[in-house]
Amino acid sequence: MTTTTQTLTDEQLDQFHRDGYLILRGFLSRVEATAWREHFMELHARGPVEEYFNPRPLEEADGDMLKAYPRMLMPHRWDETSKEYFLDARLGPILQDLLGEEPLAAQSMFYFKPPGARGQALHQDDFYLRTAPGRCLAAWLSLDDTDSENGGLSVVPGSHKLPILCPHAADLRRSFTIEEVDVPEGLEAVPVELQQGDIMFFAGNVIHGSQPNVTSDRFRRSFICHYVPRSTESMSSWYTELFRFNGEPVPCEDNSQGGGGPCGTEEIEAMRAGVLAQGELARVGIEQGAIGLP
Repeated sequence: MTTTTQTLTDEQLDQFHRDGYLILRGFLSRVEATAWREHFMELHARGPVEEYFNPRPLEEADGDMLKAYPRMLMPHRWDETSKEYFLDARLGPILQDLLGEEPLAAQSMFYFKPPGARGQALHQDDFYLRTAPGRCLAAWLSLDDTDSENGGLSVVPGSHKLPILCPHAADLRRSFTIEEVDVPEGLEAVPVELQQGDIMFFAGNVIHGSQPNVTSDRFRRSFICHYVPRSTESMSSWYTELFRFNGEPVPCEDNSQGGGGPCGTEEIEAMRAGVLAQGELARVGIEQGAIGLP
């Protein structure tokens, strides 16, 4: 989808270019956000989808809520309604303004974040997507009210001006993913509170993450998609099936080969050792597919 009409205000674009992220309040009404949320709850009730979604019954979760409610990967590939959300026409003009060119859709995920779930350590999305040239852009749609208690996001303003940083092993008692990057000197992670239906856009090198959900009765459900500029030539192999907003597929080269990427093999091996040193937590995470080792 292309457009010649600016959708965002100059002030919104200035803020995005200054901080690396932009929040739009009320992108969906609460009624529509609830309908989207309930659709994903229905998908959860239907059960596993090979390769993309493997929930376990609560009685088999051994107290780990992320076994019962793991993140749902690429629902647009196997659920037509999710693909409609992924390619929602309202997103196209906004992404066009933020990227400066036609957006292509690359990845979709759904996070349930139930009560008691671990968070996700600070990270940069393009460590995984390897968008080249340029960076990906995340669209993080909140389908529940989110705050620090139920595992809302934290973001580091200005970190989009940084390169992709090399991670170290995350604390698996608090994070379900293995990588963590440190906040560079002079920058600060700030919490973000979103209401149901709000959406946050942020660049692929923005440092962000979330804390555990410490509530007893509040989910933090979110639909998260990544988009890339039309000029993208290559990405990591998992993301090379790109789409225009009219549904037309766009070919993209695989750049997965290359060891540890920008961090080099030695640093990746050091991170791997730090993960494995956490013993039982690492073993369980690997077995349930919640973490993967590069």
